[in-house]
Amino acid sequence: MDINVLDIKGQETGRKVTLNESIFGIEPNDHVLYLDVKQYLGNQRQGTAKAKERSEHAGSTRKLGRQKGGGGARHGDINSPLLKGGGRVFGPRPRDYRTKLNKKVKVLARKSALSYKVKDNALIVLEDFTFDAPKTKEFVALTKNLNVEGKKVLMLLPDVNKNVYLSARNLQKSEVMLASSVNAYKVLNADVLVITEKSLEAIDKVLNK
Repeated sequence: MDINVLDIKGQETGRKVTLNESIFGIEPNDHVLYLDVKQYLGNQRQGTAKAKERSEHAGSTRKLGRQKGGGGARHGDINSPLLKGGGRVFGPRPRDYRTKLNKKVKVLARKSALSYKVKDNALIVLEDFTFDAPKTKEFVALTKNLNVEGKKVLMLLPDVNKNVYLSARNLQKSEVMLASSVNAYKVLNADVLVITEKSLEAIDKVLNK
């Protein structure tokens, strides 16, 4: 599958690159994508939610009324879950939401996410570039030239480029990350995926080991 290479002005360079069919042209596996996204979001959770149960509340343990004959539900002390301000029944406790996935499953999920972008015509190949200094307006101009202004843009770079990263950092809908670190959630969450030429080589190395 061939795709045109654009420059930072949004113009065609006259060159084309061939996308690897085993990465960008497979039949996406939705269940694998679900597993990978679920793992990613779970790994982001702190898991520190905590509610006090009956035994953890500070309060008198004196029995408030008779066991029987009151005409209502029986309850013991003031910490009873039946009363306002009492303990919570089966409340949340600190826990670890992290899960594990096999490497082959994670690789298939990335390939599926990238293939979806190609199917949706939401992938742009950009020639390698850099900025002389961190300037947000230059990155905004780049998104305008590529006709992706106002959309969620994920840009993949082959190496760390501080100027490009800092230029996009203040833009809420733009994100820059290394091609070797890309994951299925980031790809699916973006409206448009912008990949530089050398980033394609980095993706091939990571996903075709």
